[in-house]
Amino acid sequence: MKISSKQHVLRWVMIVISFLIISLILWNTYRFFQKFKEEERIKMENFSQAQIELGKVIDLNGNISDFPLKIIQSNTTTPMIIKTSEGRFQSKNIQQLLNNNQEYLKNLSLKFSNENTPIEIMYEGKILSTIYYGNSDLLNKLKYYPFALVLIILLFSGVVYFFYKSSRNASQNKLWTGMAKETAHQIGTPLSSLIGWTELLKTEAVNPSYVTEIEKDIHRLEIITERFSKIGSTPLLKPTNIVKATEESFDYLESRSSKLIVFKMNAPQGEILVDLNPELYSWTIENLVKNGIDAMKGEGHIELFIQATDSMVSIDISDTGKGLSKKLFNRVFETGYTSKKRGWGLGLSLSKRIIEEYHKGRIKVLHSEVGEGTTMRISLKRLQERADFFG
Repeated sequence: MKISSKQHVLRWVMIVISFLIISLILWNTYRFFQKFKEEERIKMENFSQAQIELGKVIDLNGNISDFPLKIIQSNTTTPMIIKTSEGRFQSKNIQQLLNNNQEYLKNLSLKFSNENTPIEIMYEGKILSTIYYGNSDLLNKLKYYPFALVLIILLFSGVVYFFYKSSRNASQNKLWTGMAKETAHQIGTPLSSLIGWTELLKTEAVNPSYVTEIEKDIHRLEIITERFSKIGSTPLLKPTNIVKATEESFDYLESRSSKLIVFKMNAPQGEILVDLNPELYSWTIENLVKNGIDAMKGEGHIELFIQATDSMVSIDISDTGKGLSKKLFNRVFETGYTSKKRGWGLGLSLSKRIIEEYHKGRIKVLHSEVGEGTTMRISLKRLQERADFFG
């Protein structure tokens, strides 16, 4: 217990540390973005000062210094638009095909003014020109980097959540498996005693039909014990006549159900062989029939119909219960879903696992109408080597 508690604490420590590392990366990226943006601003202010110095030299008809020219020529990454005092637009570091389109440059200058504050070039109290500049390609890429990191954090959170959930579910499954096997072991002792008492009853003057019914119930308990003992193990499948296996389960449930419920079974004559685990399959039939009985509130009709093709076998179980709406057709197979006041919502989810995971078949709600009833269908592969013979 202490080891499990330590592992739990260690898991959360690792999660917190991981979040701190990612948050630190995100924060540093944001700071770097802001710093880079400030440096671009300084670079553009230097560009504007170089423009002013260049203007002074031109007005004085003097020699042009190399330094202002180098500053102007070195800026090759920042897209900019210069609006002159006459209202014309000139561009730098913008596509050649568009740099003479005045309407385009005007609209682009408005966009740049939203990205960065325009810089006015003043000389002797007059505005010579206004520089509108946008973010460089590198800055634009960095702008989306935090969003990418946020997405990474969300994905990481999802992975951590599913890892934690699957780890927790694995622990719970292990616990339930252990409890099931222990239950099977505990049932074994009184079951052996019941078998002994049954043999003793046979020697007494007891109605043989009573003993036969008791033996049927004991056999049922043995099947249930076998089911519990095999939980967590890979079930063994063997060629089985599905008609006979279904009929045995169906007849037993009929004999133990209310006389107000009418049972009817239609099946082909002869064998239909399927790779089957009889104990688990009977569990599925039991779950479907009992769900139908519960839906009818103890009165109605249960009909089971088996039909086969050369490759598949389908088992339809219909009831005249309260039915389902279409939005519940898939949800009824979810673990924990139940419409009953009492119950854990495990029956249909367990049936789905038995049929689809262990037998590689399919189980679904074939048809249902609210107030009319429901038909469930099990589909299993028929053994090919015997299908033609008994078709």
